[in-house]
Amino acid sequence: MKGAKMARDLLQPLLLPLAALALWFGLSATGLVPGYLLPSPPTVLRSGLDYIFGAPGAGPYAGRFAGDLTASLVRVLLGFAIAAGLGVPLGICSGRLAPVNRLIAHSIGGLRAVPGICWLPLALIWFGIGIGTTVFLVALAAFFPIYQNALTGARLVAPIYYQAGAMLGVSRLRGVFAILLPMAMPNIITGLRLGMGISWAYLVLGELTGVPDGLGAVIMDARMLGQTDIILVGIIVIAVIGRLCDRLLVTALELSFKSARRQR
Repeated sequence: MKGAKMARDLLQPLLLPLAALALWFGLSATGLVPGYLLPSPPTVLRSGLDYIFGAPGAGPYAGRFAGDLTASLVRVLLGFAIAAGLGVPLGICSGRLAPVNRLIAHSIGGLRAVPGICWLPLALIWFGIGIGTTVFLVALAAFFPIYQNALTGARLVAPIYYQAGAMLGVSRLRGVFAILLPMAMPNIITGLRLGMGISWAYLVLGELTGVPDGLGAVIMDARMLGQTDIILVGIIVIAVIGRLCDRLLVTALELSFKSARRQR
């Protein structure tokens, strides 16, 4: 029974991707969709292997993966770090301190309603084509879910827990780390995961502005050349790397939280 459950848990997440792959094979084999619109899976696989493992210079995209991945990761992590560094403390303060909430909540709510694409022309004027524009867009987009979830998590901590802590001699400052942050952590983690996912979406937006490297730049360049197979390779790579970043983020937060609990 236990082995069957483990096998089911391992296979269940693969059902949807396998179904999509089967449909893709079917559309390619029957010719219902032209190859220039939807290349076959073997064609995309060959292009992906060439992109990742090919010798640089052997083709227009051969061997570019390592450099593009490094450039994109730097932009994503910088933007995400800025968003988290601002969003978590501001959200907690806004959730627990009424004056702070009155000061910033309406302004942040108004800015959140502005579509991210609206910031692109201004970012290009401020930072030009390059890392600055992409980091700005990533940080701006990721900030709002991180802030909102931290605010919600801080508000959900009932005052009775602080009263119980005060009776046990827990100071107000220590209560932030011993009571507030642990109880708000599920919401904070949710906000950080949402922010990480949005970071990858806005990374592509920033890299579509003409930067020479990056996963989004490859997709834009392939569109200009009509190479749909490389576009699909870029999309698949971003999906896989984004998922890995999400799992690494959750694991790192869980380990940090367990370590903090042991130290207390």
